[in-house]
Amino acid sequence: MAEQRVIGVDLGGTKILAGVVDRAGAVGRRRETPTPTGSQSELLEALESAVAELVEDDVAALGFGIPSTIDQRSGRAVSSVNIPLADLDLRAWMGDRFGLPVGLDNDANAATLAEWAHGAGRGTRHMVMLTLGTGVGGGLILDGRPYRGAIGAGAELGHMVIDLDGPPCQGSCTGRGHLESLASGRAATLMAQEAFGPAVDAHRLVRLAREGDANAVEILATLGRRLGAALGSLVNIFNPELIVIGGGFSAAGDFLLDPAREVLEREALHPGREFVRIARAELGTAAGLVGAGLVAFEALDGAAAPA
Repeated sequence: MAEQRVIGVDLGGTKILAGVVDRAGAVGRRRETPTPTGSQSELLEALESAVAELVEDDVAALGFGIPSTIDQRSGRAVSSVNIPLADLDLRAWMGDRFGLPVGLDNDANAATLAEWAHGAGRGTRHMVMLTLGTGVGGGLILDGRPYRGAIGAGAELGHMVIDLDGPPCQGSCTGRGHLESLASGRAATLMAQEAFGPAVDAHRLVRLAREGDANAVEILATLGRRLGAALGSLVNIFNPELIVIGGGFSAAGDFLLDPAREVLEREALHPGREFVRIARAELGTAAGLVGAGLVAFEALDGAAAPA
């Protein structure tokens, strides 16, 4: 009997990455397409098309990692900060169209699953992951199990408040002073543009730092210290053995992580601060896709389990 495979779909604010995934986390056929953000109907059409191009007889389930708050009881995407997706039972919507078990999770939770199973977190039982991109996502592995909260809407670590009445969060979030507004790639771009002009973004800021620009180095250090404040709180609350940092903005590397470690050591309590390690994610841009595949296998195994 041929090994079952699934389709994982990593929905981002700028692109949809879909691929066929096996239980070992290996990705076969894949496709990438821009994310349409004009309307929910356009977005759903693009998701359906991404799956339709890959589905074959050996595909046993579908998994979606989406940048949204999830209600796992109903399979609903409740709300989204950066894409037009809200109040939709996406699990049932996709199940009706393809007749397959469907799993659904927040995109950062999916990336966390992938890094835990096949990446930097292999062998750990208590792990925190932060994904630094346009926003900041997060995920938790507690006592060897993914933690999603009471209804599946937990681990929104990017919306941790680190500066009361600080700058507004982005998209549809009504909060202020969240980690997402203070240590994301978008925050880096805004600070870089203030310092260097409108043509400079987060990627260029990192290049300037590597070229030795002292101002760029200090901007990244400021962002890193903010990140470190959040990491200190996470260590105090969860006592993880490992914190994995991923996402596109994590390319800033030690320009970001060295200042973060310094603040973590100040803010975190003994003995948690000595116990925890910080590591860069290993799976890169494939983490969300692989994680969405693992979410699909969860749905497949759940459908096969006896009632």
